[in-house]
Amino acid sequence: MKKFLLVFLAGAALSLFAADAKPVKALMITGGGSHDYTAQRKTLEEGLKKRINIDLTILQEGDTREHMHSAYNNPDWAKGYDVVIHNECFGMVKDVPFVERVAAPHKAGVPAVILHASVHAYRYAETDAWRDILGQKSMRHENRQDMQITLLDAKDPIMHGFPAEWLDKQDENYVIEKVWPGVKPLAKAKGMTTGNENVVVWLHTEGKVRAFVTTLGHLDATMATDVYENLVARGVLWAVGKLQDDGSPMAGYGRSLK
Repeated sequence: MKKFLLVFLAGAALSLFAADAKPVKALMITGGGSHDYTAQRKTLEEGLKKRINIDLTILQEGDTREHMHSAYNNPDWAKGYDVVIHNECFGMVKDVPFVERVAAPHKAGVPAVILHASVHAYRYAETDAWRDILGQKSMRHENRQDMQITLLDAKDPIMHGFPAEWLDKQDENYVIEKVWPGVKPLAKAKGMTTGNENVVVWLHTEGKVRAFVTTLGHLDATMATDVYENLVARGVLWAVGKLQDDGSPMAGYGRSLK
């Protein structure tokens, strides 16, 4: 009876802890050219809220690659958030102080989740400030193609449940030119045109930088798959330190993430 009572009390305490868990306070910056960001924002919001305990603020503006998102005009743009999700296509923005303002909170320790075209954002600016967050340099991608994604690290908790091979239809293979220290490759794909293998999912931890990055996700159809949404959800939880070694969320932070 005593043993039963102890187990009951432990379970009750765990349930109480889970119920009291504060949601991950996340900011999503989105917008720009070449993508349907209105559809993607809806897909990502619904997918993340279904899978994890998250309080998500979304700031969407601009429909060109030259647009300078007004959120970044404030030096404290990321203040108060546990993590920032970048899903933006502002590849022609070259203003160096602006780009350095985008990167600054992440260099100071605000975790980042960086999706698809965000890897090419600010790439023509004469600064490595944004690449210092990404951990890799890419200036171009191949034409859209059906890509066979190969899992590289099945033991990493972010890749829990990710297929050993996954066909990602009509996505873009970003050509990686340079790799920074602190990058951990998690998945790769072979380019149809070049035949080169490029990393398509990785982690970058260097100094105070803590970033989950994937070049996958050109189409909303890709983002709407369970494989992609589970991957990004785990990326968010990893970024904020709420993902356990077995790939499961800490108590109170998972909903239907499998």
